[in-house]
Amino acid sequence: MKALLSLLLATALAGCAAMDAGEPGTVQLDAARLGLQDHAIDWPSDHWWARYGDEQLSGLVEEALAGSPSMDAARARLDAANAAVRGARAVRLPQADAGLNVTRQRFSENYIYPPPYGGSMLTDANLRVDVGLDLDLWGRNRSRFAAAVSSSEAARADLEMARNTLISAVVQSYYKLQNALSQQAVLEEIAGQQQKVLDITRERVGAGLDTEIEAKQAESAVASARVQWSQAAANAQLLRNQLAALLGEGPGRGGGIERVALDAMPAQVPSELPLELLSRRPDLIAARERVLAATSEVSAAKAEFYPNVNLAAFAGFMSLGLDSLLQGGSKTYGVGPAISLPIFHGGSLNAQLDRRRAERDLAIADYNQALLTAVREAADAVASIQALQGQAVDQARSLDAIASAYQLAINRYRSGLGNFIQVLLAQNEVQKQSILAADLRARAYELDAQLATALGGGYVNTATH
Repeated sequence: MKALLSLLLATALAGCAAMDAGEPGTVQLDAARLGLQDHAIDWPSDHWWARYGDEQLSGLVEEALAGSPSMDAARARLDAANAAVRGARAVRLPQADAGLNVTRQRFSENYIYPPPYGGSMLTDANLRVDVGLDLDLWGRNRSRFAAAVSSSEAARADLEMARNTLISAVVQSYYKLQNALSQQAVLEEIAGQQQKVLDITRERVGAGLDTEIEAKQAESAVASARVQWSQAAANAQLLRNQLAALLGEGPGRGGGIERVALDAMPAQVPSELPLELLSRRPDLIAARERVLAATSEVSAAKAEFYPNVNLAAFAGFMSLGLDSLLQGGSKTYGVGPAISLPIFHGGSLNAQLDRRRAERDLAIADYNQALLTAVREAADAVASIQALQGQAVDQARSLDAIASAYQLAINRYRSGLGNFIQVLLAQNEVQKQSILAADLRARAYELDAQLATALGGGYVNTATH
């Protein structure tokens, strides 16, 4: 048997199909070349939004994670990938099947069975167990198993990416809503101030100090503030609907979200982008695992050019007639190799290999693009936060100054020393700066959420390969 197997293998290897060398493949980007530095980061944690101290937001995030269809879809894809791993592992193990065939038939008098069997009506019975093992000499099954494991890890990372994306969307929509609600409050206050100016103007018209022109201008300012308040209210309602959809609920769910006070955000901006970004971003992990899976599929496609050697064995009972099926004389068994040799397939094997190589190159290109996107998103978030910090300082000074100027203009106008134009100009600037202040506070939270997501959202890769 050994001599026969050796001869068959030598003959098989000599007659294998010719494998094309292929073109040079796509090269993965070097992360260090993109400016990533080799130092660790302690932030963000996997519950990074909890540091805002907003219980309402934390409850919304947990509700979204529990009820989002996108999370359900990602979990289903992971389940499918894990099932593929189990299937690829099973192929590498011995396979056993048991069968029982019982056929009642008349045997021909002019066939291989002599009388008294020929011409008789008998039962042909066969009870056997078949055992097979693919020796996988060239690693085809091992490569496919490795590809399945990598695909499973990619699906696991995709689940984490879906989680991060959902959390980021909830947090950013939440603070956009808070911004709209803050602007509503600002515009309501501004409208109240303008109503007071209108009252003063009417008094001045009655005293002959102003004309109806100033009165109409004051009325217009009040109406304009109310229009802007209505627009902010409509925007807030749209954001409530958006949040409700992220929670997996109907529009009515957003109505219960209350306004909260937005304080200055603690700034945690890294001075350099860490190399650890590569193991923290789930989308990068998924892209890299898909490169590994595609590379393993190339190896499996190469193994198709070599002989496939299986060991097969069987044992059981065969008889004519059920009464003698389990007798010792009915025993049957055998063992032997089965070799399939690819010699000529019309180029299909090379076509399959070229397709796998192209899929590997595509996976590498996708990884390179994901890496560039990750670095850009992190750098953009850092730059935006740094710019916002400077803007917030300047804006606070501007608001203090114009608020003082507005109060002086009102006092002068009430006492008859100033005119309406001075009040109107100061009033418009106060409104602009107040809205900008609310916008900058909300923007600080949004950018913080973007940075947390860009740095991986607290994900830590646990893949072991």
